[in-house]
Amino acid sequence: MKRRGLECQRRTPEEEYWGCSVQNHCTEQASKLSMSIIIVGVGPAEFDAMVELDGDEVRVSSRGRYAERDIVQFVPFRDYIDRTGNHVLSMARLAKDVLAEIPDQFLLYMRSRGFKPFPAPPPYTPTGHLLQTQI
Repeated sequence: MKRRGLECQRRTPEEEYWGCSVQNHCTEQASKLSMSIIIVGVGPAEFDAMVELDGDEVRVSSRGRYAERDIVQFVPFRDYIDRTGNHVLSMARLAKDVLAEIPDQFLLYMRSRGFKPFPAPPPYTPTGHLLQTQI
């Protein structure tokens, strides 16, 4: 069995039962819910499985069913370590990229369920308090 260019010697018992990884199955099932999954990879490991779950290139599938939508955002922490020592900027970039897909994921879920936003309320103006200016 080949996965993204890696040779797998055997399948885990979970993969034998589910026909895929448990993570793929759970992600495919969760894609029907109003939720997002954020994964931050820490350490020097290869994160091929997390990149696969992210679903930016290929939508996650399980037992021949594809996830309704991409709900996973994965970022490797090592890509955000600032070598110059500016940790504030590093963490700001990490937060920005981690949260980047959440609004679109939420809107896609709401649209897929037929939810429409309420109209914007009129601008607030205090009643009974007239502003008077003196010249």
